[in-house]
Amino acid sequence: MRTNPHILEINTRAWLRRLENKHGHPFTLENIPEQFLDTVQAMGFDAVWLIGVWKQSPKAGEIARNSQEIQNQVRAIKPDFNPDDIVASPYAVYEYTVDENLGGEKALRVFRERLKARGISLLLDFVGNHMAIDSPVVSDNPDFFVNSGTAEPAHHKDWFFKNPNGIFIAHGRDPYFAPWTDTAQLNYFNPQTREFMLSNLRRVAELCDGVRCDMAMLSLNKVHRDIWWEFIGSTLPKREFWSEALESVRDEYPEFTFIAEVYWGLEWEVQELGFDYTYDKVLYDRLRFSSPQDIKGHLGAEHLYQMRSMRFTSNHDEEESLKAFGRAKSLAASTIIATLPGARLFQFFQLLGRPARMPIQYVQDWFTKDEEVFTYYSKLMSIVSAPAFHGGQWSLRDVNPETDVSSRNVLSWQWKQMNTGKLIVINYSDSPARCNLPLKGISGNTMTEEFSGQKIDLSGDVRVQGLKLELQPYESKIFTFRI
Repeated sequence: MRTNPHILEINTRAWLRRLENKHGHPFTLENIPEQFLDTVQAMGFDAVWLIGVWKQSPKAGEIARNSQEIQNQVRAIKPDFNPDDIVASPYAVYEYTVDENLGGEKALRVFRERLKARGISLLLDFVGNHMAIDSPVVSDNPDFFVNSGTAEPAHHKDWFFKNPNGIFIAHGRDPYFAPWTDTAQLNYFNPQTREFMLSNLRRVAELCDGVRCDMAMLSLNKVHRDIWWEFIGSTLPKREFWSEALESVRDEYPEFTFIAEVYWGLEWEVQELGFDYTYDKVLYDRLRFSSPQDIKGHLGAEHLYQMRSMRFTSNHDEEESLKAFGRAKSLAASTIIATLPGARLFQFFQLLGRPARMPIQYVQDWFTKDEEVFTYYSKLMSIVSAPAFHGGQWSLRDVNPETDVSSRNVLSWQWKQMNTGKLIVINYSDSPARCNLPLKGISGNTMTEEFSGQKIDLSGDVRVQGLKLELQPYESKIFTFRI
């Protein structure tokens, strides 16, 4: 993948169902239309991340269909939904084999080869923290999981379930939320568990070019101990599981990509374990809730950290960007993340203008494509596929005030490569903004604004006094200039 890659996230089952609705016949990963792959290539994506290719858990499916919370979320958008269109969570993995309903391993390999022919990598999920509640290993090897044996735990009884052999096993859990009742919590203080999960990871690595590791921080030794110490003890293993895992996989696949879903300020620590990219949820929250000054402050972090962060304005866990941000703000936020260093993540349904998020377990996610939104993203992706955004040097820029203080809402940075520069200016507010753009480092008497194609005259007084800009609410401009 290129430096600062573009990654397309796809909910596999919902996507295949959408293709079926459009074309009138079922699809597997083996017969994806050529037009779709051509579009992904034309938009400049470096990788496709498929969610939910692993064998489905029958019990997790039952739990999802009976979940009042999931039903209510679907009903709020589609009152006449069919409960049979709710399936198991992709993150309650039954086993790491490709589901036959998607065409099995053969179909996945065909899809991967078709992507590879277009220079596109395939990413899959690896769920390190837990397995499905009914995974065969839950019965065959209960000691791979946090458990209290045949004695019901004295405390936190709602954290546990009884496996078919009468062993009380913990559900997977984020300590800030209720347990995931469709999952069983792995015990990383057991060396056999580590070897089991490492064998799964090696198997996954045969099938793809990289993995997105779900809730990766939960498997860190200190985090694991702090959540489960009363059941697993407090003696830390000598090494982190992820250090062992990344080293083992890269011995065989040196270019393999590792992306970590991680929160709680542990991003840098996880990056230092060898992950290529970590979630930048802090930037997401600041784009959604904070001021342009707070966003700029976040972008002043150490450059290596920036390069190894994955930016997003939408993913399967967050509310759909159009609803979360509002229409104009969502497109401005996406322009921000598309022009920053680091990996740039876009969700397939986001590009199509999905108005609101459906639960990931609901696969009949039909909505009308928003042509205006899709056209904007197509143009944006075309612009940011230019080499300067992937091989250039990035730096923040300042703008000067004009006639009022509205310039404080303007964000600006640039990329430089060889004799080409890209200058980004965004009014990240719901009011008009005026600013003066210094032209230091810009050669020649013209530069081009990429969204409009407009040629900007930089001769005469403009060269000395700077370029005056008047920006509408959430308006973005990307200029190309000569260095």
